Amino acid sequence: MTISLRRIEARVYRAPLDRPIRASFGAMTTRPMVLVRAEDADGTVGWGETWCNFPTVGAEHRARLIESMLEPLLVGRTYADAPSAYAAMEAGTRVLAVQAGEPGPLAQAVAGADIALWDLVARRAGKPLWAMLGGRSGRMPVYASGLGPDAAVAIAQAKRLEGCRAFKLKIGFGRERDLENLAALRHAIGPDAALMVDANQAWTTDTARGMAQALGNFGLRWLEEPIIADAPAADWAAVAASSPVPLAGGENLRGRASFDEAIAGGALAVIQPDLAKWGGFSGCLPVARAAIAAGRRYCPHYLGGGIGLLASAHLLAAAGGDGLLEYDAQDNALREGAAKDFPRVRGGEFALPDRPGLGVDPDLDGLERFRVPH
Repeated sequence: MTISLRRIEARVYRAPLDRPIRASFGAMTTRPMVLVRAEDADGTVGWGETWCNFPTVGAEHRARLIESMLEPLLVGRTYADAPSAYAAMEAGTRVLAVQAGEPGPLAQAVAGADIALWDLVARRAGKPLWAMLGGRSGRMPVYASGLGPDAAVAIAQAKRLEGCRAFKLKIGFGRERDLENLAALRHAIGPDAALMVDANQAWTTDTARGMAQALGNFGLRWLEEPIIADAPAADWAAVAASSPVPLAGGENLRGRASFDEAIAGGALAVIQPDLAKWGGFSGCLPVARAAIAAGRRYCPHYLGGGIGLLASAHLLAAAGGDGLLEYDAQDNALREGAAKDFPRVRGGEFALPDRPGLGVDPDLDGLERFRVPH
């Protein structure tokens, strides 16, 4: 289905937080969201979202990249399909990414635009995106993530009452504190609940090997990003070889070659691309299918606004497998508030709408109080 855009634009939103959301490398002091709006020559509109959590000024920067760099590549041209438009965006920004030293921000801008194009195409086809991409079910289990070093037990217990049976704790705040938090959380959720941890690249290889041994007593499903994502493959292999807990990663990988190497290398049991950070559907769906075919578990990474969460869910549904959808346990006015009929987690599952595309239209009037200039 050909794509011929007459407009693409970005909108920036920021919602206040009562308390920062902490990870081992830093904290979010607001909730940002960059929505991408793509309109074709017939007036059909598609929506996407671009990753923009860090640094603090990242949202405004990504929005400007979309409008200054991607608009000339997309508007007034005709592409055979969304993957063709994605390839053109990647090729058209490659030199600038090297010249400016910004491969990440440009990849995030491209990813958000790609999501919007796929939403647009599915709307034109009159089908839910997950179904158009070959998925068999629009329902999937979730795990509550974003449980930080503070109030993790209280938040997990609240989510457990809502039906969640899988949880992920952020660690990397010091051995004693990590193990105390983990013990308290395991006690609170019980021995049968699925429990994972995320170190957010906090440790050296030697520290990671030692911590992995200490984590082996908690019945964990995976240990996420124990070392920096771009560490040599030999370092990842060393951690994996000494860890009683399967390793997970992928949110900070970029490019099909990097994912192919990670899948083939075998250190990662769980592959976690973030479609708003790199690849969109055009890049991440082939990675997800390759991971599943290789016997890995595909669980999309996501921590952002509502449109990107819906896109992640559509991608997981289209890929199949036994993966879990990451659902941030922290309050986020830009998630459920992204659309008037935004789906809610019930019984530990997230059910996608059966309407065309991503299945919702952003509630622009409701979001307007959070909109900021860029």
